[in-house]
Parts: sequence; C-alpha cells; structure tokens
Amino acid sequence: MKEKEQDKRIFLSHGSGGKLMHDLIRDLFRKKFANKILDQLSDSAFIPEIIPEHNRLCFTTDSYVVNPLFFPGGDIGKLAVCGTINDLCMVGATPLYLSCGFILEEGLELDILEKITDSMAASAKEAHVSIVTGDVKVVEKNKADNVFINTSGIGLRKNSLKLGKEYIEPGDQILINGYIGDHGTAVISARKDFRLETDIQSDCAALTDLTRKILNKGNHIKFMRDPTRGGMATTLNEIAFDTGFGVQIREEDIPVREETRAACEILGLDPLYLANEGKLVIIVGKKEAQGILKLMQSHALGKESRIIGEIVSEPERKVIMKTPMGASRILDMLIGEQMPRIC
Repeated sequence: MKEKEQDKRIFLSHGSGGKLMHDLIRDLFRKKFANKILDQLSDSAFIPEIIPEHNRLCFTTDSYVVNPLFFPGGDIGKLAVCGTINDLCMVGATPLYLSCGFILEEGLELDILEKITDSMAASAKEAHVSIVTGDVKVVEKNKADNVFINTSGIGLRKNSLKLGKEYIEPGDQILINGYIGDHGTAVISARKDFRLETDIQSDCAALTDLTRKILNKGNHIKFMRDPTRGGMATTLNEIAFDTGFGVQIREEDIPVREETRAACEILGLDPLYLANEGKLVIIVGKKEAQGILKLMQSHALGKESRIIGEIVSEPERKVIMKTPMGASRILDMLIGEQMPRIC
C-alpha cells in the first residue's frame, strides 16, 4: 500500500526531461487537455485559427527554477528570456514578444531582483524581442526559493516552411552547434554543496540569428530541437521514438570539453544527459549536410559545430552510439535527471 501511495506523488525527477516527465505529460496533461494544437507536442504551438497573411502564429511557454540564481555565464533572467526565444526558433519562428511572470519569496533582496531584470532586459534587447506583459506574485518566506520565473513567447513562422519530425527519413544527418553539457556543468559548479572548481561557462544564448541564417539557406533543414533538460541523449531518444526510426551517433564526433568531461567523471555524471541552453540539434538531408555545417561554423554560436550521426532504419526507436573501438552502446532515456533545478 505504501508503495502505491508513493507512486502517486510528484518527485523532482518528474521535471527532469526524462521518462517520468514524458509519462506525466502523456498520461495526465495531454490526456486532460487534448486538442489538435497541443497534440503536435512541438517546442511551440502553431495557432491555425489566427493566421496573418503568409505566416503562422507560434506560441510557447516555459518556467524557470534554476538553483542558484546566478551561475557562470548567466542567471535565471537570461535563462528565462533565451530559453523561451529558443523554443520559438526551433520551430522556425521569428520571436517577437514575451510575457514574464514572477513568483517572489518574501525577504528577497531588491538588488537581486534588479540584477535579474537588468539581465532579462539586455537579453531581450539583444535578440530584438520585447517583453510586453507580465505578472508578480509574492509568497511567504520559506514557501518558495527566492525567485521562480515563467516566460511565454509569441512569434511568426512562414507558412511555406517545411520543418517537422514528419520530414525526417533514413540517411538524414544529425548536426549540433558545439560543446554539450556546459550549462549543466556551470550550474553544478556554482552550487556550494559541490565545491567544484571549473572555468566552464553556461552556453546560455538566444539562437535567433543562427537559426535565421540556417533557414535562409533554403528548405534543407528538416527538424530542429534545443537539447535542454535531459540533454542531447534525451532529445535524440525523442526523435527516435516519435519518428519510428533509429538514431546512430559517433562518440568521437560529439563535442565535449575536457573540463566538462573531467567534472562529470568526478560527479559520476554523463555529459550526454546534461542540460544545454545554447545548443540546437539539426537534422538535414545528407547532400546538404556539409553546406549547412560550414554555414554553422561561420557563426559565433556554431564555431564548434559537428556532424555527429545519422537517422537509420534499424534498430527502430533506438539511439545507438558507436565508440572509437567499434563497440555499440544504447543510449536510453533516463527515468529521472542527473541533477534537478538546472533550468
């Protein structure tokens, strides 16, 4: 009886991006809120009823509970703005407007809140996005953890753009725009209980300019996704499961900093499952892959871009990583997450 009761509770791992979170979304939220827009399960929803001429309205929302509030390379404010902007970018939309909702804990220093809002304003300005509405709620001391932020975003996507999992097919190449695991490592290093000394900076950044340049190349890109919670391995598992195809990647081609790898070894973590906040996984046809790779490498946010693998027919719905020694390793979707409160 105790085990059954425990199974009906929410755990930190339900917000991890892993299997428990996917099960919660499928079995509760998607089931209760089912409609043709939600069932797309995309980074941003496409709103067909309100379509400006030649464009489609895209809408997304996300919440941020990162601990600590400030970490090397960013803070919760920058994360909230860039994360929502990137969700719009991943569906090929041009981000335009954001909302922001704050849940503040009683006793929070105003100087801290001002630093966060300064960061949000600077990040929005750099990405040419306006924060146009919001809300503030305050809860009693010890009823929250300083600051939680929700941001929602609206953007426009061209109706002519063909971008989605339905266009993926065997032979397509998988690209990523640089080193993975930096954000997760940076946040962990900032936590006092770990006392991890590293110079790793979070990769937190708005991907607006990079994705625009990639999409302007032509209708070669089939799919884009930012590997945030659950990391690159989780994103690839989602692609494999949703398409019914397999994913095969090469370990030697996956860009991981030596500092990130060393930190993961100390903490018993796997960089393939660590969160990223300035990375995107791209799937493109084999013939166009090298051209897209060179374009990505010419951009400041894509200098370390690599082709890391391809879509295969078999094994179905599996992610396989080939090691330099010629062995194969199955990358499963984690049940939970290696570290909570990363974004």
